[in-house]
Amino acid sequence: KLDISYGKTEKQKLDFFPTNKKQSPTLIFFHGGYWQRGDKSVYSFLAKPFVKNEINLIIVGYDLCPRISITGIVKQSREALIWIWKNSKELGLSKESLFVSGHSAGGHITGMIMSTNWNLLSKDLPVDLVKGGIPISALNLLEPILFTSINNALKMNLEEAKLQSPIFFEPVTNAPQLIVCGEKETDEFHRQSNIYFDKFLTPKRKLERYNVLNADHFDEINNLSSEENVFFQKIKLFISKT
Repeated sequence: KLDISYGKTEKQKLDFFPTNKKQSPTLIFFHGGYWQRGDKSVYSFLAKPFVKNEINLIIVGYDLCPRISITGIVKQSREALIWIWKNSKELGLSKESLFVSGHSAGGHITGMIMSTNWNLLSKDLPVDLVKGGIPISALNLLEPILFTSINNALKMNLEEAKLQSPIFFEPVTNAPQLIVCGEKETDEFHRQSNIYFDKFLTPKRKLERYNVLNADHFDEINNLSSEENVFFQKIKLFISKT
């Protein structure tokens, strides 16, 4: 089921790949591209192994910079989660088993989602709307980006960088997270994953830090296209045990 609108703009659409099992868990995935590139349709190749293993997959699209700001992207991402939860019956999925993941900029979105108090946005929403998170090569501290050419399209200032950095916002619940980085990623990507893990791991909040063996920034996502891959099996186990 492709190009389902969850908002008013052309990019606010999602692709839904359902299983045939009503109580299957659902993984909601946000693509990367430094908030200025990419499209949900590129990631349809992830659907087959997840659906085959009885995990619904939803791939979310969102407007890109400079059309909107990173703040606007985070707002749209939250709107997507709320829309999915409120329309779960029509979609035929269980709203009690929603997981969120994303790669790179999508990993950043995942961190911001985990820090969201849904009940403050709408009284009918549960605080624990999301049962678990899987940020993949997430950007958790945005200030360093201010000094790179990436910011030409983002037009981000220091205030926004701080307000949209997951590292400054503790997860609202103790939902578990699998914090992923490719083994061959740059030192900065590893640092960004490590600082989040070190800051928010508690005795009650189960965070696991995981490196995808022999994978760089793009290999780690390609690995998820095969159900035999160790990384895919890791995510499958994480979702099934939560």
